[in-house]
Amino acid sequence: MERDPKPENGRDRRDSRWDEHRRARREQLVDAAVAAVGKHGAGVGMEEIAAEAGTSKTVVYRHFADRAELHLAVCTRVAGQLLPRLREAMGSSAQPREMVAAAIETYLAFLEADPELYRFVVHSRWLDRPVDGDPIGTLSDLVGQQAATLVSGALEQAGRDPAAGAPWGHGVVGMVRAAADWWLSADRPMIRNVLAAHLTELAWAGLSGVVTPKEEK
Repeated sequence: MERDPKPENGRDRRDSRWDEHRRARREQLVDAAVAAVGKHGAGVGMEEIAAEAGTSKTVVYRHFADRAELHLAVCTRVAGQLLPRLREAMGSSAQPREMVAAAIETYLAFLEADPELYRFVVHSRWLDRPVDGDPIGTLSDLVGQQAATLVSGALEQAGRDPAAGAPWGHGVVGMVRAAADWWLSADRPMIRNVLAAHLTELAWAGLSGVVTPKEEK
């Protein structure tokens, strides 16, 4: 008589295998969602996503409770691609102004490469319920956290209170996002590096007075 697999940590090994299968299937559906956005735009429907995955909406909803959960998974995927690039950009120079410039340029280059995916992840019109309060609910929140860390570190190095880094960091990201939304909706009336230079100049005009040590002003 065949014996059941030995439980691991109180669970049947077959359950663990199904967990891995479910994780893999969710990743495939996220792949399909990203591809469907590329084909149909930020207003893509669940029907198009299911068709891209070669399945039905019923199967998609078997792995994601609703549109908001799938949207969150796509946001997490996109954040996993963008945030390492931002960290690399921020670490490319020891000079705060160059760090700000590199981060803004990286953000704009990322959204320019796939504007429909950017629209999909940063706007909530696609959602069927709010996701307020979720720490990874929006890409802007995650980018804001990175910017807040950057500003807080610069404040500390300047001998100032780093507590202001959070509102200032998120404020800078909000400014860049608003300008980026205008830029895309206006069909990119200026080239990316010019927009980046304008935004860097504006952001640095505000930050330079508080993040630069007095002897360097």
